[in-house]
Amino acid sequence: MFTGLIKDIGKIVSIKDNLEGKIFEIETRLTSEIAIDDSVAVNGVCLTATEVDDHKFRMQAVHITLEKTNLGELKLGSAVNLELALKYSDRLGGHLVQGHVNAVASVNEISNRGDNYNIWYEIPKDLMKYIVKEGSIALDGISLTVADIKDNQVMVTIIPHTWAETQIDKLKIGTKVNIEVDSNAVLMANYLEKLFANYIENKSKEGSLV
Repeated sequence: MFTGLIKDIGKIVSIKDNLEGKIFEIETRLTSEIAIDDSVAVNGVCLTATEVDDHKFRMQAVHITLEKTNLGELKLGSAVNLELALKYSDRLGGHLVQGHVNAVASVNEISNRGDNYNIWYEIPKDLMKYIVKEGSIALDGISLTVADIKDNQVMVTIIPHTWAETQIDKLKIGTKVNIEVDSNAVLMANYLEKLFANYIENKSKEGSLV
């Protein structure tokens, strides 16, 4: 479990193909806090550290992860957002992020308003029912608040600190980012969908008895 507060911008220094997918070697200043078998969120994707050196660590991404996220598009030198798994003693500054990416979104528009940046993302339509204004969303692992919604597009406002401390400043129009909707929203929506489906089913049965 993560909070969506990025702790470092890592750098991809090696990519090796294998039968299982790809092995990424990531350079970061966080290695003193990472042990083998630890979970680390890479652009919001929960992966397991398989090897750790002084200044870098390795992780295996399987084929389904490469297909479902933007990790398959990473190249040597790519910057990635990194976050270590949440400790129960930590402050919960963002929102609970599982590291289970739902889909990939694309950047549609980037504009600045003073020192802040407004970014519009195109979201898969089937995920829009889980997104509301002022709700939480994780984009490439960054916990953000939904500022506006238009059709199947979502806008977030990026403050200077987030712009400087994550790789969001490297986004361009068309860039693909990993999206994870708020798990609480999904849970509530699923409950409501089930309740409504049961209500319709019961009403239908009652009608058939008349």
